[in-house]
Amino acid sequence: MSVYTRVTENDLRTLLAEYSIGELEDFRGISAGITNTNYFVDTTTGRWVLTLFEQMDDGSLPFFMQLMDHLAGHGVPGAHPVARNDGGFLSDVRDRPAALVYRLAGASITAPGARHCGSLGGVVAEMHRAVRSFGESQRNPRDLAWIAQARERLVDHLDAETADLLDDEIAYQRDCAHTVYAGLPEAVIHADMFRDNVLFDDERVSGVIDFYYACHDYLLFDLAVICNDWAFDESGTYVPERWQAFAAAYHRRRALTAGEHAAWPAMLRAAALRFWASRLIDYHFPMDGDVTHIHDPRPFERLLRAHRQAAPALGDALPARET
Repeated sequence: MSVYTRVTENDLRTLLAEYSIGELEDFRGISAGITNTNYFVDTTTGRWVLTLFEQMDDGSLPFFMQLMDHLAGHGVPGAHPVARNDGGFLSDVRDRPAALVYRLAGASITAPGARHCGSLGGVVAEMHRAVRSFGESQRNPRDLAWIAQARERLVDHLDAETADLLDDEIAYQRDCAHTVYAGLPEAVIHADMFRDNVLFDDERVSGVIDFYYACHDYLLFDLAVICNDWAFDESGTYVPERWQAFAAAYHRRRALTAGEHAAWPAMLRAAALRFWASRLIDYHFPMDGDVTHIHDPRPFERLLRAHRQAAPALGDALPARET
């Protein structure tokens, strides 16, 4: 969530005329995140978040709106899009597609404890159960093909050792796609559930936000993304009690399969590779903006190297379903 496009008071008053959520009282840009322009917007009836989509075309956006609406209807605490007066969810601001969502209570945390992770595990499992009845689908925009294309863009920006690691991991993941990952459970996943995309009220999840990388992929990939962020502290040290709390809470609501247990080490590497590649692109080819936040790609390189040596277990003493 960054600010690439400057929005004015007049822009917002024009936008709010298309909704029935009151008159503008205040607004400010949000600096955290990477891809889209985001503002907090306060009106006479409530508090909202405005997102301007900087890199997405109009054709893919209805999927995200429908997904968020579907999950809210199934009791999953998350960002819920606000309907316009004509019933649609999408508007236009500064020649960019835009949406307003309800601003959720709570705040993100930087140092989660086991109880935070346990609460998140239950919510993610319920989300994975709820998407079974969601009829829409969309491919992963940051899949292995995208990573391979990113590698080509980075050819003049990487030293030989880094390039060799990237090439070797891409080749390994291509092989896993036809072997290790075959038959794993798939559905629509969040795919970007970092700590800044989850809000807490005390130690309980109050909302999951930023569904704009949601896609149809392996459920296990969602868990690997979460493990790579939530189960490691700021120094990159694995904190087992965090992950054990998450995995136990998740497993109580959706039992993990034997295939998922077997594929876990490779999937942790896949998740580290995906965000290493995307952060390399953001670092070497940054977008222009008024307020931007570019993440350092090196932590994910270090994490990938660590997983290639030895990866944490999916869940200590968790039984596995056969299918």
